[in-house]
Amino acid sequence: MDDILRFALLGLGLGALYALTAHGIVLVYRGSGVLNFAHGAIGMAGAYLQWELAVNHGVPYWPAVACGVLGSTVLGVLTHLLVIRPLRRASSLARLVGTLAVFIVLTAVAVKRYGDSVQLVPAKLPSGLVEIAGATVSEDRIWLLGIAVVVTVALHALYKRTLFGLGTTAVAENQGAAASLGWSADLIAAANWGLGSALAGLTGILIVPVIGLSVTGLTTLLLSALAAALVGRFSSFPVTLAGGLVIGVVQSELTRFGSDVTGLAASVPFLVIALMLVARGRALPLRGTFLERLPALGTGRVRPVPLTLAVVTGLLLIWLSSPLWADAITNTLVLSLIILSIIVVTGYAGQVSLAAYALAGTGAFIAGHAAADWGWPFELALLAGVLGTVPIGLLFALPAVRTRGVNLAIITLGLGTTLETMVFQNTDLSTTPGSDGIAVGKQTLFGISISGVDHPQRYAAVVLVMFVAATLVVANVRRSRTGRRLIAVRANERAAAALGIDVRAAKLYAFGLSAAIAALAGVLTGFRSTSVVFADFASFESITALGLAVIGGVGFLVGPLFAATFAAGTVGARFGDLVLPGLSEWMPLIGGIILVLTLVGNQDGIGRELGRQAAGAENRLLSKRRAKHTALAQDTTEGDEPVAPDVHRAAPSPAAHRTPGLPLHVRDLTVRYGGVVAVDGLSFDIEPGRVVGLIGPNGAGKTSAIDAVTGFTRAASGSVRLGDRDVTRVPVHRRAGAGLSRSFQSLELFEDMSVLDNLYAACDRPGPWAYLTDLVRPGSRPLPAHVLVAIREFGLESALDRPVGDLSYGERRLLAIARAVATSPSVLLLDEPAAGLSDDESRELAHLVRRLAEDWGMGVLLVEHDVDMVMSVCDEVVVLDFGRRICVGTPEEVRGDPAVRAAYLGDLAPEEAMEGAP
Repeated sequence: MDDILRFALLGLGLGALYALTAHGIVLVYRGSGVLNFAHGAIGMAGAYLQWELAVNHGVPYWPAVACGVLGSTVLGVLTHLLVIRPLRRASSLARLVGTLAVFIVLTAVAVKRYGDSVQLVPAKLPSGLVEIAGATVSEDRIWLLGIAVVVTVALHALYKRTLFGLGTTAVAENQGAAASLGWSADLIAAANWGLGSALAGLTGILIVPVIGLSVTGLTTLLLSALAAALVGRFSSFPVTLAGGLVIGVVQSELTRFGSDVTGLAASVPFLVIALMLVARGRALPLRGTFLERLPALGTGRVRPVPLTLAVVTGLLLIWLSSPLWADAITNTLVLSLIILSIIVVTGYAGQVSLAAYALAGTGAFIAGHAAADWGWPFELALLAGVLGTVPIGLLFALPAVRTRGVNLAIITLGLGTTLETMVFQNTDLSTTPGSDGIAVGKQTLFGISISGVDHPQRYAAVVLVMFVAATLVVANVRRSRTGRRLIAVRANERAAAALGIDVRAAKLYAFGLSAAIAALAGVLTGFRSTSVVFADFASFESITALGLAVIGGVGFLVGPLFAATFAAGTVGARFGDLVLPGLSEWMPLIGGIILVLTLVGNQDGIGRELGRQAAGAENRLLSKRRAKHTALAQDTTEGDEPVAPDVHRAAPSPAAHRTPGLPLHVRDLTVRYGGVVAVDGLSFDIEPGRVVGLIGPNGAGKTSAIDAVTGFTRAASGSVRLGDRDVTRVPVHRRAGAGLSRSFQSLELFEDMSVLDNLYAACDRPGPWAYLTDLVRPGSRPLPAHVLVAIREFGLESALDRPVGDLSYGERRLLAIARAVATSPSVLLLDEPAAGLSDDESRELAHLVRRLAEDWGMGVLLVEHDVDMVMSVCDEVVVLDFGRRICVGTPEEVRGDPAVRAAYLGDLAPEEAMEGAP
C-alpha cells in the first residue's frame, strides 16, 4: 500500500509537468487556432539554453533559467511572426506542417550541437525526503505540484477576469467580430504564442532533472501534454491540470506494477488521446474546416516513353555507381516510397496521418519474422509484410471515421508511438538471439543474389523497379473511379455522402493502400542488411516525412523523388558532400528551412511548378484527344481522364430517359437539438412527377427537415419511406444510392475538380471489385444518357473542362442541381436553389425544376424563400412555422389559408401576404 501511495505522489510531480506543458499548448491554440506540434521542441530549446549558460558559461542557475524561458518566448513569437502569420490564409494542413517545420529545424539544430545522448542534470528544487501518510517521496515533486497549481490558478484568473483574456476568447470565437471591437487578432496571437512558449521553456527546464536532458526525451513530451490538453478541451486550465495529474499518476503506477509489459506506461497518453477523440468525435473547437484551400493535385497521367527512358537511365546510373552511391540511391527511393504513401492518404483522401514510419516498421516486422522464423524467401516475406500491414493500416483508419485534420494527426502519431514503444522497442519481439534485430540473412530474388551487403547495385535496382511499380499503381488510382471518390471525400464529406459515396469505405481504402506502400518501404529498408533493425522506424520520423511530402507537393507523383533528396543519407546529401564536405550532416536542418520557405512561398511544392511547365503539352494532348471523341465521354485505352462528350448527339430528349420513380412518405418527422425542437411531427408525401414546396420563415425548420429526410442528422425521429423501403435508419450514402438525392443551400461542390469530374463522381457506381481493378487498370464507363441530357438541359456543355472555381455563381447553382440529377434519383430535394439568382435566372430555374418532374418523372421537394417561384412551380405546398406544419395544399389553397396569413404578415390580403413572406 505504501508503494502505491509513493508512486502516486511521484506521478503527481510528473503529471504537474505534463499539465504545465499542456497549458502552453492550450494558450497557443486559444490565441491563434493553431495546434503547435513544435511545442516540445521549443521547450527543449529553452532547456538546452539554460543548461548551456549554467554549465558552459558559469551563469548562476536562476538567471540562466530566466534566459532559457526568455529564449523559448522569443522562439514562440518568431514562429508566429515568420511562419504562422504568413500562412493565416492557407489551409489548416499548411499551418499544421508549419509547426512541424519548426519542430524539424529546432531538433536538427539541437542534435547537431548536442547530439542525442542523455545528460544527467541535478535538481535545484529542494530534494529532501518528506513523509506523507506513511509514504516517503522526494520534496521536489511536491514543489512541482505546487508550481503547477499556482500557474493554473493564475492562468484561469487571467483568461476569466482580465481584458486580455476576454480579448483572446473573443478572437477565438469570431476574429471578424473581435476586430470590429478593436481587438487585433495578430497581437493577441503573438502574445499567446509568447506566453505559451514561455511555459514550454519553464517546463523543459523543470523536467530535465526528472527525465534527463535529451532532444528525444523533451520533444516526445508532446504526446503527454496533448493528452492533458484534450482532457481540458483546449480551453479549461483546471481540467487540463486534472488530466495531466491523472496521466502522471497512471504512468507512475504502471511503471511500478506493470513493468512486465514493455511500453505500457509510455502508452498511457495515447490511450487518453484515443478515448477523448473517439468518444467526443471532434474534440478541438476547430476554426473553419480542414483544408479550406486544398493543395493542388496532379492528374496522375503517365507518359510511357518518358517513363521508360527515365527507368532505363536510372538503372544505368545504378549499374555504374559505387557501393556508396548505390546505398544513397536506395535511401532516396525508400524514402520516396514513404512519401508516396503520404500522397495517397493525405494528398488524395485529405487525411493527415503521422503514422507512415510506424506502418513501415510493421511491414518490416512481419516480413522479418516470416523470413527468420518460418524461412520464407524474400519474395514471400515481402508479400507477407505488405499484405499483413494492410489490416494494421485499417486499424489506424478507424479514428478517421469519427475525426479528421489535426485531430487525426494527433491520434495517428499516438498510435505510431505506442506501436514503437510496445513492439519495436521490445527486445523479446524485435530481436533474435545474437543479433541487434531480426536476423534475415542475405537475400535472393528468384534465385539471384540481391544482397544489399554484397551487391548494393542490384538491391538498388530492385528498389527502383518496385518504386516505379508503386508509383504506377498510385497513378492508376488517381485517374480511376476510386480516385475520384477519394478526392470527393477530401473536398467535402457531406457532399460526397449525398452522392452515394461511402465516406467510411473511401477512408479505409486510402489508409489500407497507404499502409501497403509504407510497408513495402519498410521491408526494403529492413532487408537491405542481414538484420532488420527497428531504430530505423522511429515514429517521430513521420513528421519529417510529411514535411518532405509538402516540399515535393503532396498531390503530385513527381514530388517524392525531388523531396527525398533533402534528407540525410540520400543522393542529395551525397551531392552536397561533393560540393561542400560535411554538408550532409546539415541536411535535416536544410530540409526544415526549405520546408518553411516552401510553405510561405509555394504551398503546392515542387510538383506544382513542374506541372505548370508541362501545362502547354498537356493542353495540346487533351485537345487532340477531344477531337477523336465526339459521341460519349470515355477513358483512353491508357486510362486517362474522361474527355468531354458531345451531348447534342448523345441524348435526344429527357423524356426518352425517363424511368419510373419511387414515392417518398415522411411521417411524424421530429428533429430536436438539445431542448430546441427544430421540426415537430412533420408529415408529407412526394409522388413521382410532382413538385412539393416547403416554405416558412427563417428558422422554421426547412433545412433541418431536409437533413433529417436525407440522413444528415442523428437528432431525428419519425419514419422515412422510399417506395416500400423504410430508410429511416439507413446511412446517408445508401439513401442516396436508393434514389434520395439533394442539393445544398451552400452548394458544397468539389472545388478542386472540373465540372465533368463533379458529374462523374455523382454517377459512377463502381462495384466492390473496382477498389482492386482500379489499381491495375483505371477506367470510367461512358457518361449515362441521363447525365448527358442533364448537361444539355442545364447549359453546361461549354463548361465541362473548367474548374468549378472558374464558374459564375449562376453556373455553380446549376451544376449543384445537375450533379444531384446525375445520381438518377427518384426524389430530389432542393435546398434554396435560387438563392442569389436574378429574377430572370430564377424564372429559368423554375422552368427546369418543372421539367425535372414532368419530363424526367422525379419527385421534387423545393425549399425556397422565393415564394413566387414556389407558387408558380409546385403542385402542393407545405408551410412550416417554428417546426410545425400549419398548412398543406395547392398554391391557391395555401394563399387563402388564415393560419398562413397570420404566421406571415397578419391581416394583409392573401396575395400581398405571400408576396411579402420571407
